Amino acid sequence: MRKKKSVSGFQKKYLRYTIGLLLLALLLSSVGVWFYMRSNMLVIVTNQYAFLNEKMGISLDTLFQKADKVTEECILNDQVQQSLKAKPLEEVEKNSLSKYFAYINLDHVSEYCYVDNKQNLYTRSYSKIPYADFSESGFLTRLGDSYADTVWFVAEDTLFGTGKEALFIGRKVHSLDYAHEPGYLFLKMDSEFLDSIKEGGDSFTGEAAMGVMDGGGNICDSWFPASFSLTESTKRLLADYAVEEKNGVVLQGERVAEGMLFLYKQKQSGFSVFTIIPERVLTKGTGRIMMVLFSIYFLVIAIAVVLSVYFSNKITKPIKVLSRAMTEFDGNDFSHQVHLHTNTELDRIGNSYNKMLINIENLLTEIKDQQKELRTSELNMLINQINPHFLYNTLDTIYMLARINKEETTMKMIQALSKYLRLSLSKGNDIVTVADELENVRSYLQIQEIRNENLFTYTVDCEVEPEKTYVLKLILQPLVENAIKYGFREIYEGGIIAIRIYRDGGDLLLVVYNNGTPIEEDMAEKINALNEKPLSEAKKSFPNQKNGYGVVNVLTRLRLKYGDNVRYRYRAEEDGTTCIIRIPGGGVQNEE
Repeated sequence: MRKKKSVSGFQKKYLRYTIGLLLLALLLSSVGVWFYMRSNMLVIVTNQYAFLNEKMGISLDTLFQKADKVTEECILNDQVQQSLKAKPLEEVEKNSLSKYFAYINLDHVSEYCYVDNKQNLYTRSYSKIPYADFSESGFLTRLGDSYADTVWFVAEDTLFGTGKEALFIGRKVHSLDYAHEPGYLFLKMDSEFLDSIKEGGDSFTGEAAMGVMDGGGNICDSWFPASFSLTESTKRLLADYAVEEKNGVVLQGERVAEGMLFLYKQKQSGFSVFTIIPERVLTKGTGRIMMVLFSIYFLVIAIAVVLSVYFSNKITKPIKVLSRAMTEFDGNDFSHQVHLHTNTELDRIGNSYNKMLINIENLLTEIKDQQKELRTSELNMLINQINPHFLYNTLDTIYMLARINKEETTMKMIQALSKYLRLSLSKGNDIVTVADELENVRSYLQIQEIRNENLFTYTVDCEVEPEKTYVLKLILQPLVENAIKYGFREIYEGGIIAIRIYRDGGDLLLVVYNNGTPIEEDMAEKINALNEKPLSEAKKSFPNQKNGYGVVNVLTRLRLKYGDNVRYRYRAEEDGTTCIIRIPGGGVQNEE
């Protein structure tokens, strides 16, 4: 009974371990995939709706500027200015003025009301309004104390008698020639005026909640999905930001009860646009992917279980036969042999000792051949590697030969080159001390002084602690190379290169000045514009690897190391060119 239990347990353990490991692998991979997909989908959806909300905000800006320009044109109109003078307009002139306002160059104007400084009202022919009704409407108080600002407000339409809330655009109309009482212009806009803000975002209106608020935090137009509503806490948050004196993007991905909130405010009008991404939209894409993933996992598990049962039977059956034969062996009968016909490695167990030795010998031979091939590959790799110490020793040998021959210039040049190479390699480190960076550029300048005799002199002014301040290596050398190559190309002597390193607040500044030919304005502007471009576009600015390719290389390395806030600028002076690199927060040792 014990033997049977022991043998039958082998297959069960095999199945348990196999399926357990498979389930663990699938579980860990599904958790990892879920977190990865969730974070990536969240970033994609957030960026998509952030762009949409900012686009709506820009549309709101455009609407305000358009309305402001149109009302300004009304103020400057000759007929409008004539109406503000002491002499009343003739009936023909009044009709002409009414027609002017009727065809004002602004879309979605449903009604207009212009009041001159003699209490004459100009409206559409079918909307005769007494001055008393205008005075009692309370619209004048909406314009406040501003001299002639364009004011947007949402109010109950007591002026034109509809009694419904509507958007009004108002502005005081002053005489350009005389200090008279102003007139007043009010435009009533229909609902399609604000609808134009969401053009281009119609495809998202079924998923995201979008709306427009006035300066008091009141929602004057909205496009919400079905069954969507704002909680009181979100309404209070929107109202709080509506009254703040801000402009542009105010909230970018703020977490609220309904999901994620984006808010853009147009300061001049006081109006804001907002977009809320519901939680279901944020997780919708992840849910679909996980459903597909779990379906695949379920299929894999089912196939794995069936195959595990099948192969475990194939493996364990001959093992049971072999185990029974070995158990029945009494230690005396060496003629008892086991003959297995599985056409697998198990057949070899029953073969003779000599055949086993042959198999072991073949295996050892194979291992030796593999080790020999591995040693040969390693030796070839070592031969093909360049040993920098060989290069240093060779330079030292050339230096000693030059010293024996008393060739001072050659000695200086080799010594400078050796220092330059050692500092350039820096044991593979890309961050070095300012002291090492300055030593590197001095070595380069010494080589150039020997090469270009009497062409230039140089000075170094380091206002930071060079041994305790760190910087990306090989930054100054390309700047100095450009100064010699382009700044001094038209002179033969008297050149000056001035290097200065100092701090401005928390920023580290590296400045290289040369008194050669000033950089061309077009080239300076083109180089400086690279700061605002993505790296992919910046690399395309100088495709022929000339006239700026080195600049792009330096800028690319700086931005990859320090981020997009690093600044690299050229400035033409009256007597030369200045290059300035500003590294925000730069200089610390642990530059990740």
